[in-house]
Amino acid sequence: STPIRGIARQMVKTMTSSLSIPHMTFADEIIVNELMIVRDQLKPLAQVEDVRLTYLPFLIKATSMALQNYPILNARFDADQMTITYRKEHNIGIAIDSPKGLVVAVIKGCQNRSILSIAQRLNELQLKAKEGKLAEEDLNDSTFGLSNIGVIGGTYMNPVIVPPTVAIGAIGKIQRVPRFIEGTDEVFAANIMNVSWSGDHRIIEGSVLAQFSNEWKSYIESPSKMILQLA
Repeated sequence: STPIRGIARQMVKTMTSSLSIPHMTFADEIIVNELMIVRDQLKPLAQVEDVRLTYLPFLIKATSMALQNYPILNARFDADQMTITYRKEHNIGIAIDSPKGLVVAVIKGCQNRSILSIAQRLNELQLKAKEGKLAEEDLNDSTFGLSNIGVIGGTYMNPVIVPPTVAIGAIGKIQRVPRFIEGTDEVFAANIMNVSWSGDHRIIEGSVLAQFSNEWKSYIESPSKMILQLA
């Protein structure tokens, strides 16, 4: 027999604890044509700052902006005490591969960060994970989780909530597919990204999760709206 140690051992404990949470999942598809244009325009500007700009920082910032109107998704739930603690800080946990296995590194204070700042911090955490240098402070105090399964090639999944957080999202890969222009028979090339959200159904209603997703979707499909509100 092989003993389970380290990160794998912690995962066993965390996932066992997650079994006590009644998960509710909501999924949708997002057209990212405009986001791809904006990212391509901003990528060279980020490179001047020595920052690698992927799509993920936009998704993280959109999450934080949507959380402003749905704070229950950024809360912590104590089932024993029957209390909900609302968190002001948007500390977004991102699943990152490391030599020791998958870890959740945390980008803290996303509500006060620009997209460039989020990208810079993401670069730092990814490098530290690759070198096995993540510190405890890089891994703790997540208030909301995002998993980018698209880098592996998946589309939809049922993301598992990590207690004491109450919600998590999973981002799928971008696929180029034909779509009809609404109200017409005309077809256009749509770059589609799938998203799946899970919420703790003990304190989160399905309508709230759907409304949050719709607001998040509006920022991703129309990045100018996100940029306008940032200004």
